[in-house]
Amino acid sequence: MQNTLNQRLAPILVCLVSLLAFSNCTTPTENANTTATTTVSPPVVKELTVAPRPPRIEEMMRQRGEQDQAKPGLRVSSPANKATINGSTVEVKLALSGDLKGYQPGKDPQTGTGNHIHVILDNQPYEAYYSLDQPFELRNVAEGKHTLRVFPSRPWHESYKNEGAFQIVEFTVKGGGDSSKPTTTNTGRVMAPAQSPTATASLSPAREGKDVGNSTAGEVDLTKPLLTYSRPKGDYKDADADPIMIDFWLLNAKMQGDGGEYRVRYTIDGMPPGYLDKWEPIWLSGWTAGKHSVKLELVDRNGNVVENGGYNSTAREINITR
Repeated sequence: MQNTLNQRLAPILVCLVSLLAFSNCTTPTENANTTATTTVSPPVVKELTVAPRPPRIEEMMRQRGEQDQAKPGLRVSSPANKATINGSTVEVKLALSGDLKGYQPGKDPQTGTGNHIHVILDNQPYEAYYSLDQPFELRNVAEGKHTLRVFPSRPWHESYKNEGAFQIVEFTVKGGGDSSKPTTTNTGRVMAPAQSPTATASLSPAREGKDVGNSTAGEVDLTKPLLTYSRPKGDYKDADADPIMIDFWLLNAKMQGDGGEYRVRYTIDGMPPGYLDKWEPIWLSGWTAGKHSVKLELVDRNGNVVENGGYNSTAREINITR
């Protein structure tokens, strides 16, 4: 019996000795290497830097002649300010005037670019309007109060910032559309997303800028400072992917660099923010491929966001491919 017990214990003892020998034979160097391979390093974040205006845009400006010195004016003839509209379709009519110096909206069929008007419903991304002689309708507009903002833009989406270029109207819709479906233009471009959580992606056709989110429309005071986010938005690739322009429109506000008290704070991917002190676009270089969040905020001297209907702090998501 004793021999049988010894036979049963022998394999167990061999295993214990092997384990102890393995642990004791491990060198400090091997331990260090094991620790290093299991440590997760933080991701490397590439810093964005301000870049000069891209040469291709400089060349476009030379080819356009004096258009970039134009002072186009806009007037919204429909919908009228403070209008009440029965039904879910809102007709948009704009009239262009001013010192145009040849400026006219229109898309080049070969390049797909050209002068255009940025049309913004509430605080959604803009839709580019290229032909003012063609109908532009908002369809399936939700019941309630809305704002419509418009301003002229160059082919590379840099806005004109002269007096009279920007217009905003407020209107109210009664008997609005189906909240489970998006608000679109008459050509099918999405101006605002479906509000129902059960709405599917098939209800939102592809458009310039896939960063459509729920509206943050609120009560806007047209006598107070108002920031309108313009660029960047949507998808960027090839030559357009670096550098990328930041541009916006200001109403009732003067920047610190222009003798005023306001700044525009921009935050990329939640990183420490940058500040703009003059009302002019900048180009940022150093973007990596993938999705990025961009937030623009109008702030006072103390760095506080200036409240006005929720419009003065706006975030968009862009996507960069290489």
